[in-house]
Amino acid sequence: MTANGWFQILLFLLLVFLVTKPLGIFMARVFNREKTFMDPVLRPVERLLYRVTRVDENHEMRWT
Repeated sequence: MTANGWFQILLFLLLVFLVTKPLGIFMARVFNREKTFMDPVLRPVERLLYRVTRVDENHEMRWT
């Protein structure tokens, strides 16, 4: 394998390592329905889509 190949593998692993903690925190907040940094932008769009499609966001979905 060339030096460029090793560099690309190391760069990829470094990027994965760097985003693991912040992405995990963000996903935990999303799954716990806590406020995230994207809420001011995406929350109005989400509410509009729920209203247009007549979906109750507080109603749990059944999988059976």
